[in-house]
Amino acid sequence: MSDARSTQTRSPRTQTDDAATADRAERPTRAATVEDGDATATNADARETCPECGGRTRVDAAERVCADCGLVVEADRIDHGPEWRSFDDDDTNPKRTGAPLTRSRHDRGLSTEIGRSTKVKGRKRRRLARMRTQHNRAQISSKRDRNKVYAYTEIRRLTGALELPDSVRDTACTLFDSAQDESLLRGRSLEGFAAACLYVACRTADVARTVGEICAEAKATEAEHRAAFDAMNRELGLPIAPTGPAEYLPRFASDLGCAPELERRAGELAERTVEEGIANGRNPVGVAAACLYTAARELGADCTQQEAADVAGVTPVTVRRTYVDLTES
Repeated sequence: MSDARSTQTRSPRTQTDDAATADRAERPTRAATVEDGDATATNADARETCPECGGRTRVDAAERVCADCGLVVEADRIDHGPEWRSFDDDDTNPKRTGAPLTRSRHDRGLSTEIGRSTKVKGRKRRRLARMRTQHNRAQISSKRDRNKVYAYTEIRRLTGALELPDSVRDTACTLFDSAQDESLLRGRSLEGFAAACLYVACRTADVARTVGEICAEAKATEAEHRAAFDAMNRELGLPIAPTGPAEYLPRFASDLGCAPELERRAGELAERTVEEGIANGRNPVGVAAACLYTAARELGADCTQQEAADVAGVTPVTVRRTYVDLTES
C-alpha cells in the first residue's frame, strides 16, 4: 500500500494570521506592578497600550486604535461639549445647554422651571398654572432656603445697582452661607447681612465702595449693616485690613475729570499721609478727597474744596483739615 500524500493547502491569509499569532507569542509582556503612588501613571499607560499585542495606541477621530495590530481599543468617545442641534423654534442659538452653575442661586442654578406659552389655552393652561405654582413652592422646602433666596436676591440687586463684577457677587453669597452656618442671622436683619456681605466682598476684592454708598442702595439702614458686620467680624474673623485713601483715588479722580499727572501726584500725597500718620483716625474717603484737592492746588488745576467734598460725600471742613496738615508738614 502506497503512502497517501496530503493535498491540503493553506491560504495566504491563514498563513499571515499564524505568523502574527506567533509574533505575539514571542513578544515579551511588560510587568504591570507599580507602587500605589504611581496609580495614575499606570492607568494612563494602560489606556495607551494595546491589550492584545502591547503596542502603542493612537487616537483616530472617535476611536483609539493600536498602531501595530489595528485593534480598536476604544470607540464612541464621549463629547463633553454642548449639543449643537438646530430646532425650528430656536434658529439663532442651536446650542442645547443649560445655564452654568452659579453661587448667586440657592440651588446653584440647577433647578428647572415650567415655562409659559401663548399656544396653550383653556383647561390645559390652568393646569400648567397650578403645576407652576406647586413647582415654585417645592423649590423652597425650608425656612433656611427661604432666607437664602431672599438674601441672594438682595445681593444680586445691589450688585446690579452698584455696577459690581460677578466675582464680588459670588463672594458675598458665599460669605452669607458662612454666616448662616454659624447661626448669626437670629435676631438680625437679612437686608443688613446682605449689605454687610457685599461690603466685605468689596473690601476683599479691593473694590472701593463705602458703607454709605451701599446703604444708600440697600434696604437696610447703617445700624443694621453695622450690627451684621460686627457679628461676622467677631465670629468669622474676616480677613480684611483697614481701608487706605489710595483705594478711592481712581474713582474720585475719574468723577472729577482729573489729568493723569494730577492723579499720580495725589497718589504720592496719599502714601505720605499714611507714612506720616496724618490719615490715622480719619475717614479715608475724606483724606482721598483732600489729596486730590492738594494736588490740584500744586499743579494749578481747577478744583475747589466743595467739588472734592461732593465727590467723596464729605463736608468741605473735612477736606480743609487734611489739606492744612499736608501743607504745613
